[in-house]
Amino acid sequence: INAANLYSAQQAVPYDLEIGGCFSRFFLVASMSCDKLWRFLKRCKMTTLFRLLLGAGPLLLLVLSPVHGFNNATLPLVLWHGMGDSCCNPLSMGSIKKMIEEAIPGIDVLSLMIGKTVIQDTENGFFMDVNEQVSMVCSQLAQDPKLKDGYNAMGFSQGGQFLRAVAQRCPSPPMKTLISVGGQQQGVYGLPKCPGESSHICDWIRKKLNSGAYTDIVQKHLVQAQYWHDPLNDDLYKKHSLFLADINQERVVNETYKKNLQLLHKFVMVKFLQDSVVDPVDTEWFGFLKTGQANETETLQESVLYKEDRLGLAAMEAAGKLDFLATEGDHLQFTDEWFNAKLVPYLH
Repeated sequence: INAANLYSAQQAVPYDLEIGGCFSRFFLVASMSCDKLWRFLKRCKMTTLFRLLLGAGPLLLLVLSPVHGFNNATLPLVLWHGMGDSCCNPLSMGSIKKMIEEAIPGIDVLSLMIGKTVIQDTENGFFMDVNEQVSMVCSQLAQDPKLKDGYNAMGFSQGGQFLRAVAQRCPSPPMKTLISVGGQQQGVYGLPKCPGESSHICDWIRKKLNSGAYTDIVQKHLVQAQYWHDPLNDDLYKKHSLFLADINQERVVNETYKKNLQLLHKFVMVKFLQDSVVDPVDTEWFGFLKTGQANETETLQESVLYKEDRLGLAAMEAAGKLDFLATEGDHLQFTDEWFNAKLVPYLH
């Protein structure tokens, strides 16, 4: 009930000062637990309470009854897996989904499948145009009635930056909190390891990235090339990067991207301090290598992106919307205890 409705309701009740005081205090304690509310009611004189209930009975029923759209129900959660993984692997995303459902009973968890099968989902994490993936996810979320009032999102590795693109491009339904778990927010420059290290796929990807990451055919058909960020060839990166240079406002400032990202209540970034997969690891906190060389890194706060506030991140940090978390361990290696203590509270 807003202030105007409360004021009108109070004027409609015939009351003397005693009733008015009791009535006003009732609204102050309406959200208290039942035992506290009962102790309050006992302090009101019975005649006052009786007159109060007669005069305001319908309104009290409204206050005490559930109101659609105004409750403390947990928002649904959308998950996006990383490279080489799938929506439903029982040892990875399936296990995380189950852990969240056990920690927050009743929560709706949607683990995104990019494609019609688990095999397609895994392959698309390597070979499907990221812009098409983001568009597909935006359409899926918009058609899900469970998400219409908003949702939280958690992306793992490359899923973290892909979900940020969703937040920037597709504000409806509204994403409330975005948690990037090891996400390469400024891309990568190197691929020392990738899931399935013995697979020929990883070797093939490395060769393509090293030989021509910014050629049209590699950009279009290799996911990792679309967030390959070469500090030694900055102009080439800005001109030919199909995905990362766009969502990071490297060419022009898209005010819609900036406005939409700032609609987030929280943007949480998790860095793995012994990460051997993501290079450089600072990208997980939106830092990266300084332009023109490949040795020194800079933090988000030292970057042009932040100083010019091209994406609204400086404003978000000033508003307390950015959280930077760190944990020991290699890429995406964390304990259930750490996950429940550090990340689950953002989902309540």
